[in-house]
Formats: sequence, structure tokens, C-alpha cells
Amino acid sequence: MRRTRILTAVLALAAGLLAGTPPALAADSTAKVSLAADTYTWKNARIDGGGFVPGIVFNRKEKNLAYARTDIGGAYRWQEPTKTWTPLLDSVGWDDWGHTGVVSLASDSVDPDKVYAAVGTYTNSWDPKNGAVMRSSNRGASWQRTDLPFKLGGNMPGRGMGERLAVDPNRNSVLYLGAPSGKGLWRSTDSGVSWSQVANFPNVGNYQQDPSDTSGYSSDNQGVVWVTFDESTGTSGNTTKTVYVGVADLQNSVYRSTDAGATWTRLAGQPTGYLAHKGVLDAAGGYLYLSYSDKGGPYDGGKGQVWRYATATGTWTNISPVAEADTYYGFGGLTVDRQKPGTVMATAYSSWWPDTQIFRSSDSGATWTRAWDYTSYPNRANRYTMDVSSSPWLTWGANPSPPEQAPKLGWMTESLEIDPFNSNRMMYGTGATLYGTENLTNWDSGGQITIKPMVQGLEETAVNDLASPPSGAPLLSALGDIGGFRHTDLTKVPSMMFTSPNFTTTTSLDFAETNPNTVVRTGNLDSGPHIAFSTDNGANWFAGTDPSGVSAGGTVAAASDGSRFVWSPDGTGVQYTTGFGSSWSASTGIPAGAIVESDRVDAKTFYGFKSGKFYVSTDGGATFTAASASGLPSGDSVRFKALPGAKGDVWLAGGATDGAYGLWHSTDGGTSWTKLSNVDQADAIGFGKAATGASYQTLYTSAKIGGVRGVFRSTDKGASWTRINDDAHQWGWTGAAITGDPRVYGRVYVSTNGRGVIYGDTSDTSGGGGTDPTDPPDPTPTGACAVTYKITNQWSGGFQADVRLSNTGSSPWSGWALGWTFPNGQTISQTWNAESTQSGSTVTAKNVGWNANVAAGSSVSFGFTGSWSGTNGKPTAFRVGDQACTVT
Repeated sequence: MRRTRILTAVLALAAGLLAGTPPALAADSTAKVSLAADTYTWKNARIDGGGFVPGIVFNRKEKNLAYARTDIGGAYRWQEPTKTWTPLLDSVGWDDWGHTGVVSLASDSVDPDKVYAAVGTYTNSWDPKNGAVMRSSNRGASWQRTDLPFKLGGNMPGRGMGERLAVDPNRNSVLYLGAPSGKGLWRSTDSGVSWSQVANFPNVGNYQQDPSDTSGYSSDNQGVVWVTFDESTGTSGNTTKTVYVGVADLQNSVYRSTDAGATWTRLAGQPTGYLAHKGVLDAAGGYLYLSYSDKGGPYDGGKGQVWRYATATGTWTNISPVAEADTYYGFGGLTVDRQKPGTVMATAYSSWWPDTQIFRSSDSGATWTRAWDYTSYPNRANRYTMDVSSSPWLTWGANPSPPEQAPKLGWMTESLEIDPFNSNRMMYGTGATLYGTENLTNWDSGGQITIKPMVQGLEETAVNDLASPPSGAPLLSALGDIGGFRHTDLTKVPSMMFTSPNFTTTTSLDFAETNPNTVVRTGNLDSGPHIAFSTDNGANWFAGTDPSGVSAGGTVAAASDGSRFVWSPDGTGVQYTTGFGSSWSASTGIPAGAIVESDRVDAKTFYGFKSGKFYVSTDGGATFTAASASGLPSGDSVRFKALPGAKGDVWLAGGATDGAYGLWHSTDGGTSWTKLSNVDQADAIGFGKAATGASYQTLYTSAKIGGVRGVFRSTDKGASWTRINDDAHQWGWTGAAITGDPRVYGRVYVSTNGRGVIYGDTSDTSGGGGTDPTDPPDPTPTGACAVTYKITNQWSGGFQADVRLSNTGSSPWSGWALGWTFPNGQTISQTWNAESTQSGSTVTAKNVGWNANVAAGSSVSFGFTGSWSGTNGKPTAFRVGDQACTVT
């Protein structure tokens, strides 16, 4: 990510979460709620990275245990055997969407199974909820949460400083948390269960990026920004005496307690005029290292310094790698080599041009070398080589002139960590990815280090729109910050994002339904066109011409045959064109800012929506007429689509809790609408391949149905619905876009605001359907069954397992209970997608309400975490009622 992400969709969501009850509206009286069960496998359409990684945390006790935090996309744990990252906060639900922003993360060096995350995305009104501290005793496999009486800002200015959250390395029940917004320093003495403000801490901070910002975003007090313990001043089981705390105050940035937090003093002699972004203590060497910038970051900063504080004598030494007068950036990333005291590294996080810079010293900062130097300007000599073959889009398709290079070493490099167990491994985060090297010590011997993306599994893009054409690539995406991609293989990273032009953010895309090679996209660009076209299914692009006044991408629609386009950009009114946008004409009868879509059959019919009114054009977008229908949502948090293959068949989702909210269907081109009574709320609608024997395409929606928020599928035109995600797979806010795949039954593509493009495949090969959950369940299903039991994660004393139960008989189940006996006395601690009971070693797992029904030939999955000692053997026998199951 190159700039702060403040998505309009997020703002609309924040506004839509106000209390209220929608009025009664005309509804389909024949519809019913039917929440049948299905089992889905969820994966990311691979992009690998895509956003800002402001924090990397290595555990100091256990080798290869590392975590990364993102500003809007959750937290991740490193998997050493596969060199990949596992997402840890996918269970965050719709109502708590702000908790996908992680402002700080702490790994317990006494008990490595414990990890903590301080979560919350915005401190102003955009995020309606307060922040929280999440705590896990199984490395993030499951979490418990303590809500805080203030907000946290994982996507706020200053988010690269830290870490704000820290665990006492000697008495791990004690934690500190630095708060923004003038809320001060907080402490927990019960392993994060409860928190109280440290009343005697003397400075809550006063630095604001822009005090004049009335939105509260840039004007927020960045507060208390990091906590560092001096582990040498404590003993095991006893509270660490000396604690250092960084504060966003240009004159008073570092404080210390030498009596375990009873009293605090400003460190005498400290630098002024700067903010300490990081404070890293090398207890073995006796130094506290500090990286300073004149701004809070993560993208601003014009001057900086690096200092060293001798903890024993109180002596301050300026060890800046560059004289302050020669800096045009601030220092951010900072790390020491725990295997080699005296080795320290720092980054010039805000050096945007020509590149970021990384500095390294092996003598406690007395002398430094750089990742690159000028030979004769503008030529550079690099101490590194870059291999981005695993994520080739990181070049941005650029061929810059020296001294710039492609790919860049990075930007917004606020996180930088040397593995405490391996001097050769270093990782650092950028605005677009996470890089690393595994031959770092080559730097000291005069050789080159090899830098590669170390980001597989970490997906951090905000998704604005999705399209799955009937031919060509299965997926086209419109993304924030990195534009979007054409996926020809969902399991592989595309070679390049959309280029010619490169939009920083793509706001909308569409294809011609009967001519899918014709594709259009709109987006944002600081200087350049805001619309682009493709005639080869999105493989190659050329820019269109903007009409006067365009300031941002808005929404765009392609005629069903690709002969014309309608565009509703920001900054001017709705426009239409024939051909590929060499000239535009203003549409009449439709207000500026309307959302536009096309009929998927009639090439001259287009639709629009604005402020409760639906608009129709039958002359290719030249003129629009407002439909007389009433009762639609009054606001603009709406998404609608026309069904392929059926003229005038339109579905509309959206609304807000203080007014009309739900899912509407029109079969006459928007003249009249029917509201589905079995959908409480809906925010996006999409279509996919029809189920076997069905005459109507499959519907997909991000919605609230039967009182449950989730991703739903209907194979019967909305008469009944199947929730296809589960509580472990929620991904925060999923309201921007959803679409099925027209070629693969059951496949659905889901947008997220920070976890990339999620796609799901069904285990229901029969084509779906379901029964009414109000029917009484049969507690003893009959027929054959099969079980797959898989240990997906294991650590000292704990493990996580997934279980798939398949109905291999000929009759459906309307309720199930699976029993087994653990061979080594394991005990279950937490279960999801099932209810479990345990007596001794014997376990029974029963269905929950929404997954009771399992059709013949279908499966259902659930998971759990548990504890073990000695041996963690797998059960060898499973039963459903009196029926023994085949173990696969």
C-alpha cells in the first residue's frame, strides 16, 4: 500500500451501522427461510501481499515462531515448513469489522503458545466500535476478547510506530498497551483479561499529523506508541523493573520506570524535535536504540536521526547513519541481532525517491553501511539482489530511469526484524509486500544478500469489484492501491496487475456479457486517465479519454455486446459513449454520482440508482427515466446487477439499519420490485452457474438471513438459502462485491476489505438445495458414513484438528452426532461448527442448527482445539449412531 486506505465502502458501512429498524415493505409472501448445510473449502485467489505490513514480531523463546500484522487485513503466523503465512483473524465477523485492523501484536516469550493482538481500525467516527485486545493460548488458532473503553487505529496515521503492546518477559501475566487519542498507558496483570489505565503515567502524547482535519483522522493524537522492557532488570516470575515507553510528543518522546511502573520519569538528555518511532533494547549490549522522525509516518517524514542510550550510564549518543542535514526522510524500522550484540539495522521508511534505504552497523552504530550507494550519479551499486519471480507484479510493469529501479527495495519500511535465532534471516514490511533474506551476513563480508518476497499466504488487498466472465479468465478484480488483476489460475500469482494505465485504485469494472473479450475498468490516478478498455478479456489495456471534470473512477457499465459504455465518474455527471471512449456525451435524466449497470441481454438498456430512485435507459445511456417504484433504500449503500440471459431481470441489495434494508427482485427492468421477506439485510448480490436440474442461475449474497450474518447461496431463485461460510470464515466486511462462477457450480468469489479475494468451492456435487430447518431433526441418521480427521496444527501441549463427516449413504440426514475415543487422553478445549461433549476420552460432536441437514453424497466439517501430553495419536474409529464410519 502506497497511501492510507480510506475506502468509501468502509465509510458507507460505518454510516449504515446506526441503530434503527427498517419499515415494513412489500414482500414476497411465498418466500421462506431455509438454512440448509453445506461444506465449503475457502482459499484466496493468490496475489501474495498487496498492502502495508507495519509490524513483524519474532518470539524470543521459540525458534521459527513469528507473526505479522497488517493495517486492515488481520494478523498472520509464520509456517516454517512451507515458508508461508496463516491468517489468524478470519473469524472476525461483520459487526466487528474494525477488528481486522491490527495496531499492535505481542508474542509471549515465557509461554510461546500465547499471543495478543490489539485491534481496531479507526479512532474517529468511521469505526463505530471501540478497540479490543484479543488473546490466544494456541498461537492464534482461537481467540478471546476484551473490549476496551476507547478506540484503536490499525489504519490511522502513526500505525507503523510500535509495538504499542508488550508482554513482560519475566512475569508474563503483566502486559502494557499504549493508547492513542489521549487515553494514555494501560496495563493488565491477568494476561490480558482486564485492563486499567496507568494513572501516574505523565504524558498521553500531543502529536497530530494535521490538527486542522475536521474528520478526526489526521487530527487524532497519536498517543503512546511503544513499550519496551529491559529483561535484565527482572527474574523469572517477578515483574520486570525497568520499562521504557515511547510517546508521540516532539519534545518529550521517551519515558522510563525503574520500579515496575510505580513511577515514571522523562529520560533526561533525550533528543527533541523528533518522534521516536521505535525503541529496541539490546540488554546484552546495554543499549536502547531509537529511530526518530519529525513526523508520525508511515508515509511522511522529512528529517530523522538514530540514537543510542546507554542504560547503565544514561549517556546519549547520536549514531545516525546520515547527518540530519542530509536526510529527506525519517528513520522507522529498527532491529538488533540477538545473536550478535552490537549489530543494529535501521530503515529510511519515508524515502520514496529513488528508493527506501536500509542501514547496517556491526559496532553499535559507530559506523554504518547501506543497502545501496551511488557510484557516479545516477548509477547505483547494490549490496543486494532482488528476486521477485514469485510475485512478478512487484515491478509494477515499470522500466524507470536510474537512480530508480524496478522492483524497488520498498517504501513505508516501518517494520524490520532480524530473526533472534538466525543472524542470516531478516524480514521487513513495505507498503505492498513483506520481503526477506536468508543470507543476511553476506552483507558484512562484502557480498550481496538475496531479497525475495516472503509473503505467500499473506493476502492484504481491499476489493472494490469482481467479475467472472463466461469465457476467458475466471476472475477479474478491482482492488485498492494495486489496481486489480486478471486471474487465469486462482492458485497462481498473476504476472502483473492491470497496466496501461496503472490505476492506484480500481473502483469498478465490467465486461460485455455476450462478448467477454471486451472489458472496461475505471479508477483513480493522480495524473492521467480514469478509464481503460481491453479487447482481449483484460490481458492488455488502452486508456480512454476523460470527459471534462472527472476526478475519480466512479462506476462503469458495458453494453451486453460491448458496443457502448455508460460511465458515472466522480466530479461530473453520468456519461455515455459508443466505441471505446474517444468522446463522451452527457446522459440526461439521471443524477451525478448514480451507480450504473447494464442489462445483460439488451445492448441499449442500462440501469442506474441514486438516493432511493431506480433509473432506466433504453437508448444506450443517452436518456434515463426514473422508475415509479418506491420502497427501495433511500441511501446510496446499494449494489445491483442484472441477470445474464434474461432481459429486465434485476436484483438489488443494500440499505441501512435505520431504513429499508434487504434484497429486492425485478423482472420488468426496475418498473416494479419485490422485496424478499426471508432476507433480513443484504449488501451485495451475484450470480453463478445453475444447480443441476435448476432453470435459474444460482444466487449469492453477503447478507443477514434468519438472524445470521454470512455468505449465502440460493439455487431456487431466493425461496431458500444456504449459509456457505461458517463462524471461522467471516473476514470482517464482505459487502463490496460478490459473484458466482458461470462455469463452475457452487464456486463463489467474495470481496473483503483487507483479506483479498476469497473464493469458495462446495462439497455438494449434487447441485445444492436443502430442507427447512424447522423440521424436527432425526438424531440417529442411518446409512454409511466416512470421516477424515486431520491435525492441522500442533504445538507443545496443544493442537488444532479439522474433521469432515461425509454422508456416503443414500438417504439425507436431518441431524447428526459423531462419536469417537481419543487414544491418548486428549481433551477438547474449543469447538466450532459443532457442539461437543466429552466424558473421559470419549467425545460426541453434534450438529449446530444451521448444518444439521446433510444430503446423501455431501459432507459437513467442523474443527476444534485441544490439549495433549506425551503422544497426540489420531482416533481410529468413528460412529454416527450405530453406524461405524469409514476412516479416510
